[in-house]
Amino acid sequence: MDRGNGILAMRANGRVLVVGGSDSSGGAGIVRDIATLAAMGLSTSVAVTAVTVQTHAAVIHVEVIPAALVAAQMRAALEADAVGAIKIGMLPTADVIDAVCDVLDAHPVLPVIVDPVLAASSGGALAAGPGLAESRRRLFRLASLVAPNLPELAALAGGPTATNAADALGQARHLLDAGAGAVLVKGGHGDSGEMATDILLYRDRPPRRFTLPRLQASMRGTGCALSSAVAGGLAAGLDTETAISQAKAYVHAALVALQ
Repeated sequence: MDRGNGILAMRANGRVLVVGGSDSSGGAGIVRDIATLAAMGLSTSVAVTAVTVQTHAAVIHVEVIPAALVAAQMRAALEADAVGAIKIGMLPTADVIDAVCDVLDAHPVLPVIVDPVLAASSGGALAAGPGLAESRRRLFRLASLVAPNLPELAALAGGPTATNAADALGQARHLLDAGAGAVLVKGGHGDSGEMATDILLYRDRPPRRFTLPRLQASMRGTGCALSSAVAGGLAAGLDTETAISQAKAYVHAALVALQ
């Protein structure tokens, strides 16, 4: 790792396939993913799942890409270049989730990082329609790591937003029970305390905490950046805990640069 323009950058060779939606404001989605991975010195392939019309304050329109076309993009990207990890963001419908899972089934060795994007920072819904819960369970069974923030975790677990670590870990176990390899509970949406703590939970190991000072600066797309940075670390050959630690440091440095 070295510092450039106040942001940590990883010197590594690797490529990440990013599967997710576009954001016309540039604040989140695949734009944020590509920028993050480029800052780490990594290459990106993409499969677009939806085209969204967004400002920083509102989601105006979502145009879903046909599921077959999403799968075709993924297969073409995987054929074109060697990919070290797959990062999955916005999957707007059950059909799209199932199409993505069909491709993942054919590539079981690749680490898969799922950022379960359910709504934009402005509150607009980015996933809807019948069959979502069942399709997400299939996706989680194929995921090396699922990385929800606290509101996303609550929605997936079917409960209120956790206000303490014990409640968050209880909800995270629902995702482990659904088949996820591991769950990273992102604590940045917590509204109290001087420290921001993310918690990594496995089935068979004690939880691991990653803590840095909470900052007053805000930036859209921090969840996208963190998950992409984790995927980048795995593509570069890091173990999961090191990849998470360095990803958290990257996002923290980006927020410091905004202060």
